Amino acid sequence: MKLNFLFLAVALAAMGPARDAPPPTAPQVPQSRPVSPEEMPAPSAPAPARPELLVYGAGEVQPEDFLWTSRPIVVFSDTPEDPAFRQQMRVLREQPRMLADRDVVVITDADPEAASAWRRRLHPRGFSLVIMDKDGQVKLRKPFPWDVREISRAIDKFPLRRQEIGRADLGE
Repeated sequence: MKLNFLFLAVALAAMGPARDAPPPTAPQVPQSRPVSPEEMPAPSAPAPARPELLVYGAGEVQPEDFLWTSRPIVVFSDTPEDPAFRQQMRVLREQPRMLADRDVVVITDADPEAASAWRRRLHPRGFSLVIMDKDGQVKLRKPFPWDVREISRAIDKFPLRRQEIGRADLGE
């Protein structure tokens, strides 16, 4: 009987008028004294900036410049006016975050007469999209424009990228 009464008392107390009262407020800090760092409101975080897509001309950089630091995506064309070239560059610029997360740099080569080191090494014909890994190996070649999502999925399957993802999960 005493136990039933105790349960009833606790239930009534939980449903009492104190339940509808507003939560206690933090004490107001008088303005006459300086505010300590603990009392200062937390600064609002600025909106994350949209990362810039790193685009280089084939004559500006060499393949060795990106060894073990970045994944070059090389976009070849016989002319900068090639519709496939223009479409590929537009698609790459639309989602720079996905590419930046994978350490991608874009190399453009739309001048076959210049005979750049990229062109001598990769031997493209017409429009060509070449995706390389950080170790300098060619992983994919495509004769047509590819979407950033498809590129990202392909990169995520590379062995070096899978190792990076594994290390990130370990907090390294």
